[in-house]
Amino acid sequence: MWYGRMSEARYVFDRLVDKNEVCWNSLIGAHARKSEGDEAIRLFRKMQREDFKATHFTYSSIFSACASTGSLEQGKWVHAHMLKNGLKLVAYIGNTLVDMYAKSGSFDDAIRVFDRLVKPDVVSWNSILTAYAQHGLGVKTLEHFEKMRSTGIQPNAVTFLCVLTACSHGGLLDKGQYYFEMMKKYKIEPEVSHYVTMVDLLGRAGQFDRVLSFINEMPIEPTAAIWGALLGACRMHKNMELGAYAAERVFELDPYDSGPHILLYNIYASAGKWNEASKVRRFMKDIGVKKEPACSWVEIENSVHMFVANDESHPLKEDIYKKWGEISDKIKEIGYVPDTSHVLMYVDEQEREAKLQCHSEKLALAFALLKTPPGSVIRIKKNIRVCGDCHAAFKYASLVVNREIILRDTNRFHHFYGGSCSCGDYW
Repeated sequence: MWYGRMSEARYVFDRLVDKNEVCWNSLIGAHARKSEGDEAIRLFRKMQREDFKATHFTYSSIFSACASTGSLEQGKWVHAHMLKNGLKLVAYIGNTLVDMYAKSGSFDDAIRVFDRLVKPDVVSWNSILTAYAQHGLGVKTLEHFEKMRSTGIQPNAVTFLCVLTACSHGGLLDKGQYYFEMMKKYKIEPEVSHYVTMVDLLGRAGQFDRVLSFINEMPIEPTAAIWGALLGACRMHKNMELGAYAAERVFELDPYDSGPHILLYNIYASAGKWNEASKVRRFMKDIGVKKEPACSWVEIENSVHMFVANDESHPLKEDIYKKWGEISDKIKEIGYVPDTSHVLMYVDEQEREAKLQCHSEKLALAFALLKTPPGSVIRIKKNIRVCGDCHAAFKYASLVVNREIILRDTNRFHHFYGGSCSCGDYW
């Protein structure tokens, strides 16, 4: 199972005459490590039906599986099952439970679990610091880091990565540089991930001269991830020349990752350089690189509903488009103006606006409004970064429907409520 050969593992498991909890835990844990949460949960239920008692390891694996998929309702059910069976919240279960609630968008529950831990260890602190960072609470992350240090727990490389990520997401440039230097005090050698985060921090702040100096002075060779972080910053600041340079460096190191190609295409398209943009598309086609289709999904009553842009496949498509049309009209009345610069296609203005209204997260929001009770929190996940127009639309929508909307994209969580977002429009 460590090699991911799950079909062979299942074949052996099914033919075991005398199964025990260790066998069940091994298979459940393997599915959890492969982010196959639904299968891990299914096995967990079957384990109960066959009168095998779940252990701490079982619950820890299930919480990890739910964290990877953001399955809050299933995670809550398993948490309740654990409490019903009288298992105590020992450190390593508590850590995975904090992680599960944080990655599922239930930040308050993550804090409550952390506060109940009898003796938090460095992993516990890293879990809660990650939660604060992912939910856009940069200053709170730093406050808890200092609180952790005051308890005498030594931070490790993961701790500093959490802190630097919080600084990057919060635009805390000086603090980020301060804590990067602090790593020397703890004799922690920065890893590639720390350098990537520092490049992201400097790049997001538009400090391109400094970020280039930082890259040139690194004691390691820049990786594709490091150049990719610079490319992402160039996309944000519309720095076409430096973006093209960073993209070339990425392509030399990892030509088959679609992300950098799409970023470069977006930079050219945003600048109206359609010839250059089409060359990027042609190059992708020539080497067989395909763009990952954008999709969003919501979990309602243990069922996951997925949407893609311009989705025509959902059985409730007419109701969904009608609902979003109603929301769109209302948010325009209070100030929302569609930002068609986020439609990177060579089409007229009217078609650009029509394309904007069919983004996957807007369709997911409309469906959630149709299927959830008034006042309840709406949780949406997206497999790529949310665009600026959808971000603006969701801020206005949260005001119109008077509900909290939590959107998790590849970078972080956005909590929309009362017309504003937790990220402070810096992401």
